[in-house]
Amino acid sequence: MTFLPRCAAVAAIALSLLGLGGCTTASLLLSATGVATDSSVTWDIVKHIHGKITEGDPKPCFVVDSVERALSPRCGNYVSGSLRSSDLVTSPFGACALATAARDPRLWPALPDLMASGARTQSCMQSPIVALAQANDCPDLAAVPADVRGALTSLAQSDPRAVHHDVVRWLSCPNSRVAGLDGVLTGWLASGALKPGTLSFSPLSALHPSAIGSPLSAALEARGHTVETALGGYMGQRPSGFEEALRTSDWAALDWWLDRRPQLANRVPGPQLDWLPLARVLTPGFLAEPDSRADMVAFLVARGADPRTRLPSDPSQSVLALARSMRSPLVGVLEAAPAGTEPINNTVATNSRAMRLLGQW
Repeated sequence: MTFLPRCAAVAAIALSLLGLGGCTTASLLLSATGVATDSSVTWDIVKHIHGKITEGDPKPCFVVDSVERALSPRCGNYVSGSLRSSDLVTSPFGACALATAARDPRLWPALPDLMASGARTQSCMQSPIVALAQANDCPDLAAVPADVRGALTSLAQSDPRAVHHDVVRWLSCPNSRVAGLDGVLTGWLASGALKPGTLSFSPLSALHPSAIGSPLSAALEARGHTVETALGGYMGQRPSGFEEALRTSDWAALDWWLDRRPQLANRVPGPQLDWLPLARVLTPGFLAEPDSRADMVAFLVARGADPRTRLPSDPSQSVLALARSMRSPLVGVLEAAPAGTEPINNTVATNSRAMRLLGQW
């Protein structure tokens, strides 16, 4: 076969392989052209044709630096020890490798090596742990190796920016508590990092609803954090503690909030506009467990929520009118609710009991 027909055969094979998209590899192309031409072609020709076929595709994993490979889920599971310290300096992915790895649980295995190789949280515009907490709700940590859990703990402890509303929510969620990461919160409390008046958020409001009523929440109260300050604005993406308790139908947490601030059953202060729990739970898509809507409405009415309260966003309409316009099956329950019901107010735990719980914490 002469050179020109051989090239034509190679081109024909290359075009036929276009249908394989990202699966087309240089070795596959080399094998195919070898068969088609009944002889070998030079590696340069193969690479040139392969480059044209895959133009615009991500670089093959075997040619990228070790940092990019560690931070690319498409390259498979990270191999411990494969990271080169020099690549942290030269790689375009090295500047904020910790935040990239922390944000995606698939990349967590690279965290210990990244930190050992010199990656620092200060290189990132955003705290890596904040990035993790905002990108993940409450990831499962049961199968996470001890060295990775240690790296996550170290990232939270070593970066002052990690003292953040969304991070407290993540550290206090059930999976984090089972893995022992809530110990970071204990350390922050002991060191004064959660001192009242020094934060842009309320730790009480930031706690996961399942941690409300725990020794930690009692300790925060004993240190001076109050429900009143927990209702203010904050920087963060996760909902406030009371709203999250309402959304997830966490009855114990709702009791805790309403025992301390009964008025929340009827009206909740908002950063711009107040909002009404009854209106919120009637809204489709709000409740994580829609089947709890009837129980939630009955619970709020028993706690003093008045369906005739006007909506802050539309004073011409009440909660009851909203329910009618939505053809809610709970209209009858709302119509039967007495106006201005006095809320049930249970006894709030005393400060001495909170101090006893602090000793346990």
